[in-house]
Amino acid sequence: MQREHVILGRIAGVYGVRGWVKVFSETQPKENIFSYKPWQIRLNGAWQHVEVVEGKPHGKGLVAQLAGYDGRELARQLVGAEIAVARQQLPAAAEGEYYWVDLVGLTVVTLAGTELGRVDHLFETGANDVVVVKGQQEHLIPFVQGQYIREIDLDAGVMRVDWTPEI
Repeated sequence: MQREHVILGRIAGVYGVRGWVKVFSETQPKENIFSYKPWQIRLNGAWQHVEVVEGKPHGKGLVAQLAGYDGRELARQLVGAEIAVARQQLPAAAEGEYYWVDLVGLTVVTLAGTELGRVDHLFETGANDVVVVKGQQEHLIPFVQGQYIREIDLDAGVMRVDWTPEI
Protein backbone atom coordinates (compact mmCIF):
# COMPACT_ATOMS: atom_id res chain seq x y z
CA MET A 1 0.00 0.00 0.00
CA GLN A 2 1.68 3.20 -1.11
CA ARG A 3 0.85 6.39 0.70
CA GLU A 4 -0.12 9.53 -1.19
CA HIS A 5 2.27 11.67 0.89
CA VAL A 6 5.73 10.70 2.05
CA ILE A 7 6.95 12.38 5.24
CA LEU A 8 10.46 13.82 4.85
CA GLY A 9 10.72 15.76 8.10
CA ARG A 10 9.03 18.36 10.26
CA ILE A 11 9.20 21.99 11.30
CA ALA A 12 11.12 21.90 14.58
CA GLY A 13 11.02 25.56 15.63
CA VAL A 14 11.34 29.15 14.56
CA TYR A 15 14.62 30.83 13.65
CA GLY A 16 15.10 34.57 13.86
CA VAL A 17 12.48 37.28 13.42
CA ARG A 18 11.92 37.12 9.66
CA GLY A 19 9.88 33.94 9.53
CA TRP A 20 12.60 31.35 9.03
CA VAL A 21 11.98 27.92 10.54
CA LYS A 22 14.22 25.17 11.88
CA VAL A 23 13.80 21.96 9.89
CA PHE A 24 14.30 18.40 11.07
CA SER A 25 15.02 16.23 8.03
CA GLU A 26 14.77 12.45 7.71
CA THR A 27 16.43 12.43 4.29
CA GLN A 28 19.98 11.20 3.77
CA PRO A 29 21.91 13.42 3.60
CA LYS A 30 19.66 15.75 5.57
CA GLU A 31 20.12 18.64 3.11
CA ASN A 32 18.34 16.58 0.43
CA ILE A 33 15.02 17.71 1.88
CA PHE A 34 15.57 20.99 0.00
CA SER A 35 15.74 19.21 -3.36
CA TYR A 36 12.07 18.21 -3.13
CA LYS A 37 9.71 21.02 -4.10
CA PRO A 38 7.05 22.00 -3.41
CA TRP A 39 6.68 20.82 0.15
CA GLN A 40 3.36 19.88 1.58
CA ILE A 41 2.81 20.81 5.20
CA ARG A 42 0.14 19.18 7.36
CA LEU A 43 -1.58 21.83 9.48
CA ASN A 44 -4.66 21.02 11.53
CA GLY A 45 -5.00 17.69 9.73
CA ALA A 46 -5.02 19.20 6.21
CA TRP A 47 -2.22 19.26 3.63
CA GLN A 48 -1.23 22.54 2.01
CA HIS A 49 1.44 23.35 -0.57
CA VAL A 50 4.28 25.55 0.65
CA GLU A 51 7.02 26.96 -1.53
CA VAL A 52 10.56 26.90 -0.12
CA VAL A 53 12.07 30.31 -0.84
CA GLU A 54 15.46 29.35 0.58
CA GLY A 55 16.87 26.50 2.63
CA LYS A 56 20.35 26.00 4.04
CA PRO A 57 22.42 24.25 6.69
CA HIS A 58 22.81 26.21 9.91
CA GLY A 59 25.11 24.83 12.60
CA LYS A 60 24.22 21.15 13.03
CA GLY A 61 20.70 21.68 11.67
CA LEU A 62 18.78 23.18 8.79
CA VAL A 63 16.75 26.35 8.39
CA ALA A 64 14.29 27.41 5.71
CA GLN A 65 12.31 30.41 4.61
CA LEU A 66 8.84 29.54 3.35
CA ALA A 67 6.70 31.72 1.06
CA GLY A 68 3.91 33.49 2.90
CA TYR A 69 5.50 33.14 6.35
CA ASP A 70 7.34 36.45 6.64
CA GLY A 71 7.35 36.94 10.38
CA ARG A 72 8.17 35.02 13.53
CA GLU A 73 4.53 34.78 14.66
CA LEU A 74 3.38 33.42 11.29
CA ALA A 75 6.23 30.90 11.28
CA ARG A 76 5.38 29.83 14.83
CA GLN A 77 2.08 28.39 13.46
CA LEU A 78 4.15 25.81 11.55
CA VAL A 79 6.08 24.38 14.52
CA GLY A 80 5.46 20.65 14.76
CA ALA A 81 3.99 20.39 11.25
CA GLU A 82 5.09 17.44 9.14
CA ILE A 83 6.87 18.11 5.85
CA ALA A 84 5.92 15.78 3.03
CA VAL A 85 6.06 15.49 -0.72
CA ALA A 86 3.71 13.82 -3.15
CA ARG A 87 4.65 10.18 -3.69
CA GLN A 88 5.29 10.71 -7.41
CA GLN A 89 8.05 13.23 -6.59
CA LEU A 90 10.28 10.42 -5.30
CA PRO A 91 12.43 8.47 -7.75
CA ALA A 92 11.54 4.80 -8.14
CA ALA A 93 13.44 2.54 -5.78
CA ALA A 94 16.02 0.31 -7.44
CA GLU A 95 15.50 -3.45 -7.55
CA GLY A 96 15.89 -4.85 -4.03
CA GLU A 97 15.74 -1.38 -2.42
CA TYR A 98 12.80 0.01 -0.52
CA TYR A 99 11.61 3.23 0.99
CA TRP A 100 11.07 2.65 4.70
CA VAL A 101 7.62 4.19 4.44
CA ASP A 102 6.63 1.31 2.12
CA LEU A 103 7.70 -1.31 4.66
CA VAL A 104 5.71 0.12 7.57
CA GLY A 105 2.51 -1.88 8.00
CA LEU A 106 3.69 -5.04 6.23
CA THR A 107 2.69 -8.31 7.89
CA VAL A 108 5.82 -10.14 9.05
CA VAL A 109 5.78 -13.92 8.70
CA THR A 110 8.55 -16.42 9.52
CA LEU A 111 9.67 -19.04 6.99
CA ALA A 112 7.76 -21.56 9.16
CA GLY A 113 4.55 -19.56 8.64
CA THR A 114 4.30 -17.95 12.07
CA GLU A 115 2.90 -14.42 11.93
CA LEU A 116 4.97 -12.13 14.15
CA GLY A 117 2.96 -8.93 13.68
CA ARG A 118 3.35 -5.83 11.54
CA VAL A 119 6.29 -3.58 10.79
CA ASP A 120 5.85 -0.60 13.14
CA HIS A 121 8.98 1.33 12.15
CA LEU A 122 12.66 0.98 11.30
CA PHE A 123 15.73 2.61 12.79
CA GLU A 124 19.41 2.89 11.98
CA THR A 125 22.24 1.42 13.98
CA GLY A 126 25.93 1.51 13.24
CA ALA A 127 25.92 -2.01 11.80
CA ASN A 128 22.59 -2.25 9.97
CA ASP A 129 19.03 -1.01 9.99
CA VAL A 130 16.55 -2.72 12.32
CA VAL A 131 12.90 -3.59 11.66
CA VAL A 132 10.62 -3.16 14.69
CA VAL A 133 7.76 -5.65 14.49
CA LYS A 134 4.82 -5.27 16.85
CA GLY A 135 2.42 -8.13 17.51
CA GLN A 136 1.81 -10.12 20.66
CA GLN A 137 5.47 -9.32 21.36
CA GLU A 138 7.86 -6.77 19.96
CA HIS A 139 10.60 -8.18 17.72
CA LEU A 140 13.74 -6.36 16.60
CA ILE A 141 14.95 -7.93 13.37
CA PRO A 142 18.13 -6.81 11.58
CA PHE A 143 17.28 -5.56 8.10
CA VAL A 144 19.80 -7.78 6.35
CA GLN A 145 18.36 -8.98 3.07
CA GLY A 146 19.14 -12.58 2.22
CA GLN A 147 20.03 -13.44 5.82
CA TYR A 148 17.10 -12.36 7.99
CA ILE A 149 14.87 -10.60 5.48
CA ARG A 150 14.14 -13.26 2.90
CA GLU A 151 11.34 -11.74 0.83
CA ILE A 152 9.43 -8.49 0.61
CA ASP A 153 6.18 -8.56 -1.33
CA LEU A 154 4.77 -5.04 -1.31
CA ASP A 155 1.77 -6.05 -3.44
CA ALA A 156 0.77 -8.78 -0.97
CA GLY A 157 1.79 -6.67 2.05
CA VAL A 158 4.10 -9.38 3.43
CA MET A 159 7.67 -9.54 4.65
CA ARG A 160 9.06 -13.08 5.08
CA VAL A 161 11.84 -13.43 7.62
CA ASP A 162 14.24 -16.10 8.78
CA TRP A 163 13.66 -15.44 12.45
CA THR A 164 12.88 -17.57 15.46
CA PRO A 165 10.55 -15.75 17.85
CA GLU A 166 11.70 -15.51 21.45
CA ILE A 167 9.68 -17.74 23.74
